[in-house]
Formats: sequence, structure tokens, C-alpha cells
Amino acid sequence: MYTIIVYTITVKNITLSADENLIEQARKAAADQNTTLNEAFREWLEQYSGRARWLLEYDAMMEGLKHIKGDRKYMRDELNER
Repeated sequence: MYTIIVYTITVKNITLSADENLIEQARKAAADQNTTLNEAFREWLEQYSGRARWLLEYDAMMEGLKHIKGDRKYMRDELNER
């Protein structure tokens, strides 16, 4: 059985350096999950970059909410004011 991968986007090759034993362990772990080390890394990279984007969005949201004071309890009427 052969797997043919067709990319619909441009991909870029990168070179990483790691301990040889660590690479072999990672390859075995990927094989146990029926995937390749390359695909596992792509998934990790996607999650990692998404997390970084989420953190930037969170920081921007918190900056936008900086003017809100949470130092006291508000009355129901105050919370429902428009």
C-alpha cells in the first residue's frame, strides 16, 4: 500500500537538529499512532502557531478591557444599564 500526498499549498522544507535516539523514539511513537514524524510535526506546528495567535488575541482583548474596573460589586440596575 502506498500513500500519495498532493499539496494544494506551497510547503517549505526545514532542517532540524536533535539527538539521534530522540528522533528514533519520536519515529516509533508516530508509527504507533499510524502517522509519520513529519505529519506529527506539522500537526504540532499548527497547534503551536494557533496557540501563539490565541495568546496575542487574548492580550489585545485584555488591553481593550483595561478601562473596566472590577474593584467592587455592581448592583443589578448598574449591570443592566444601557
